[in-house]
Amino acid sequence: METVSELEINILEIRKAALIFRAINHRLRQDMLRLIHKAGKITVTELYRKMNLEQSVASQHLAILRTAGFVQTERDKRFIFYKVNYETLKFVQEQSQKILG
Repeated sequence: METVSELEINILEIRKAALIFRAINHRLRQDMLRLIHKAGKITVTELYRKMNLEQSVASQHLAILRTAGFVQTERDKRFIFYKVNYETLKFVQEQSQKILG
């Protein structure tokens, strides 16, 4: 029988994972992702107008989604478009299913 002398927990990785799950576990950000998905790609201006939000609020939530990897940016001349990063969404969903068994 093996004994474990010390429980190893990588707190930094757990905190990063928590931030990713927290980013997607927010109703407004979920709605943003749906709208971006529906549009294919969208500017922050289009997004905040369609969602009837303040520009600063939309930008803050997009920054959270971008930091967590749920959206990507694409520059087209003077416009920055946001689009859904489906690979990250799929990966997070798969990992969630593994955790939940």
